[in-house]
Amino acid sequence: MLKEIANLEKGVVLITGDAKKLAKIFLNAWLSKGKVFLVEYLPFEVDYPENVFIGNIDEGVGFDGYLLYSLLSRPKSERTKYYSFIAGQKDKLILIYEPKYFRDSLFGYALKDFIDYLVAYKRETMGMERIDVYKLEEGKVIKKKTYVRRF
Repeated sequence: MLKEIANLEKGVVLITGDAKKLAKIFLNAWLSKGKVFLVEYLPFEVDYPENVFIGNIDEGVGFDGYLLYSLLSRPKSERTKYYSFIAGQKDKLILIYEPKYFRDSLFGYALKDFIDYLVAYKRETMGMERIDVYKLEEGKVIKKKTYVRRF
């Protein structure tokens, strides 16, 4: 399912758990296809900086994709504004990068109705990393896959 996400042409992907490497891989895959992204904040470097603009989603200029940073940590009133924005961008790529770890607790937020994929990254204490990938439709999980990497 990770390849499926990297090859998306449109959709909303939420990455939680401070998974900078994964977010960078996805964003670079999309930027390599010539897509232009507006980012609020970029917590890592990208291979195609000429295709990335830093700014606010209220700018009114159309982009191929957007990177929203730490959306679930914002006040509820501010999140509602972003939900309206996401709902109006059905033909765009939207990557939501959340440094905090959310997996099952995400389903208590209204955001679950807008996302197509949830990627929850967790570094376990027993010398491994775990990535849970959920494919969602209308807020319900239709497919789930877990990846584990030992180090």
